[in-house]
Amino acid sequence: MDIAHPSVGWESVGDKWFRKTQLYTEVFDQDLDLDNHIVAGAPNGGALAIYRDDTKIQAHRAQKSAKPSIDIYSYAGKKLRSIAWDKGSIKGIGWSEDESLLIVTADGTVRVYDLQGEFTQFSLGNGADNYGVTSCRFYDHGMVALLTNNALISVTSYSEPRPKLLASPPEGEIHGWAIMTPAHTLSRSVEVLLSIGQTLYVADATECEDRFLDIGPFSHVSVSPDGGLIALYTESGVAHVIASDFQERLVEYSSHSKIPPKYVEWCGADALIAWEDEVHLIGPDNASATFFYDGRVHAISEHDGAILFTNDVCDFVERVPRSTEQVFGARTESSAASILLDAVGQLEIQSPKADDYIQLIRPNLTEAVDTCVNAAGREFSVHWQKQLLKAASFGKSVLDIYNSDDFVDMCETLRVLNAVRFFEVGLPLSFEQYQRLTPEGLIKRLLSRHEYLLALKIAGYLHLPTDRIYVHWASAKVRAGTEDDDTICRMIVDRLSGKPGISFEEIARAAYDEGRSRLATELLNHEPRGGRQVPLLLSMEEDELALDKAIESGDSDLTLTVLLEMKKKLPLAAFFRVINARPAATALVEASAAREADNALLKDLYYQDDRRIDGAGVFVRESLHQPDARTAADKLALAAKLLSDSKESSFEVRALKEATTLLRVQESFDRDLTDSFTGLSVNDTMFKLIRLGYHGRAKKIQNEFKVPDRVAWWIRLRALVAKRDWNEIEELSKTKKSPIGWEPFFNLTLQAGNPKLAAAFIPKCTGLEPGSTVTMYEKCGMRVKAAEEAVRTKDAEAWARLLEAAGKNTSEGREIEKLGQAVFKR
Repeated sequence: MDIAHPSVGWESVGDKWFRKTQLYTEVFDQDLDLDNHIVAGAPNGGALAIYRDDTKIQAHRAQKSAKPSIDIYSYAGKKLRSIAWDKGSIKGIGWSEDESLLIVTADGTVRVYDLQGEFTQFSLGNGADNYGVTSCRFYDHGMVALLTNNALISVTSYSEPRPKLLASPPEGEIHGWAIMTPAHTLSRSVEVLLSIGQTLYVADATECEDRFLDIGPFSHVSVSPDGGLIALYTESGVAHVIASDFQERLVEYSSHSKIPPKYVEWCGADALIAWEDEVHLIGPDNASATFFYDGRVHAISEHDGAILFTNDVCDFVERVPRSTEQVFGARTESSAASILLDAVGQLEIQSPKADDYIQLIRPNLTEAVDTCVNAAGREFSVHWQKQLLKAASFGKSVLDIYNSDDFVDMCETLRVLNAVRFFEVGLPLSFEQYQRLTPEGLIKRLLSRHEYLLALKIAGYLHLPTDRIYVHWASAKVRAGTEDDDTICRMIVDRLSGKPGISFEEIARAAYDEGRSRLATELLNHEPRGGRQVPLLLSMEEDELALDKAIESGDSDLTLTVLLEMKKKLPLAAFFRVINARPAATALVEASAAREADNALLKDLYYQDDRRIDGAGVFVRESLHQPDARTAADKLALAAKLLSDSKESSFEVRALKEATTLLRVQESFDRDLTDSFTGLSVNDTMFKLIRLGYHGRAKKIQNEFKVPDRVAWWIRLRALVAKRDWNEIEELSKTKKSPIGWEPFFNLTLQAGNPKLAAAFIPKCTGLEPGSTVTMYEKCGMRVKAAEEAVRTKDAEAWARLLEAAGKNTSEGREIEKLGQAVFKR
């Protein structure tokens, strides 16, 4: 069978060429009347959603269910999913960029379905339930809904929907409307184009602006995929193409049809108008091409073309790519790429002309090879893909230097594209759509269709990770598998063991969501990461198992999270029973409670563990933070009571009782005296009492707390010196004996600035080193007295120093000299 030349069937539209490529035939059953259905297609050759139009009369079929449903197909006509629908009238149906199906009902309810039939739901609010939804427009990750009161509600994210009202349009009938996506607006927010009256309004979040067009009203408004152009179709059958900034009118095309079209869409950057069985493609300079079909035709816009399909056929219409035109175009028969393709044809029949052709294009051979590689990527025919790649291979073999990376990449890409275009898969991706979708996005689409083997082959071929494929397969297995839990678990573990990056937690979560808790628990035992096991175990109410897994992981934060969750759920006694057998958990609870000053929990924990000393420590810490002495004393009394039964804690009990007694005494002082004593030690309490003049109370404290005399004298001396009570200190000097000696009296009194009184203690000091009395008198400023001591001890050096310091010509000096003349003869 002869293969038709690729240029056969090309349509010239002005100075541009268009081609229609047949993707699939015998697409839908003839029983499916597409004329009575609403169709929405996912971007980049994705799935088709088909829903019966309830505004049209349907022919009754006895064997067909009367219950409405939304059927999801591939472009090859393979049914992927059927979603039963009984939630009311559908006012909008569309797709997101990740192939999620959006269904909007009249009351403003929005459901987001995946291809497995699972859905999430949210409400548009903002009066949608009162006024009702009229129609919707969708884009990659958001949508806009039009209400019956002409209000516009925008949703910018399906994963985190926050419906917001846009600016209100003026009153009047809205004949047609469309949206401009945030990626194509200066404000980076969605804008709505509204045909009201003869003109077009543009509404965004803050204002609705008149663009002052006088060629309306427009029954259809459509924005090109790149956001640069707007197609407008009037009720009189005239189509206008204008720039999206409204500065230029590019095309005015009359369709000569009084019947309103079904679609006004885009074929890349060219407007496309479709009626029941007729499609007009409008190119530059008002030029057009017409395609006719047998039966109702539906049109789906793509970034690089448009998909047209009926019950019998599915076509892809696009502007002929530049590289393809250079190879196959009639106007470029002498191009280097075209000659290179002819050369490989001559090579196949072993003609010497092949070398002649190569020599002819030798200067442009590199460019010809690149063109053939690019053209191969744009071909849907496997035969012509091979021919173009053969030509490129032949050309690069002649070149001395050529980087083959693009050639190798294109070979890999075409192998992938041909595999997914196969009718049993039904993903008719073009090269540009594949680039937009990315290989990872293609893998996701294959997984949603349960094409696991093909996904694994493509991932392996393109060196992509395969863990997500295995996890998706296993999750689907636990959802749909009819085998018992043990069989499924064994099957999954045998298949996935040793595979890198496998998350058994995700598979277990799927099992739990299906109500197979036992299977979920078994699968979690194979999850190596504790951080992935624990959250699911908690949600499964397997708290103790979650705690054990968290402890095994060695992650203290994870363990603490589990403990906090368990503490919220369980009675305290049950909680303590759980952690008693787990020392690591007990230690974490204790550390956390201490850090957060949760004394109630600490006391309960220590009590049930019979840790009396630790429990008493909590009461002691509490007493330190009490605002009044009585409460602090009560806390200390409780601590002492807790330890009273323990013989090993007798010292601690005695200390606590003394502290309690002291606090109560201090409380009475606070109440009776003019100053505050709470919080002071025994010594400081005595010091303060003596300084305030309450010597009797200080003596009572000394006796009650058995303060040694030596300590009591020190306290009394420091207090009297601080008070500058010289009379009392002088009275003390008359005492025959001091437990601390008299030298401290001398030092402290001298430091306090009373050398005269300090000197009175010098004669009472005993056990001093030789010469110390001389120095002490000298410190008091009594040189004559110091000289007397020097003479008495026959310390000539000290006497001479004092004489020199006083000066011989002073009265003090003469007296010192006189004292030493008899003893120190010169």
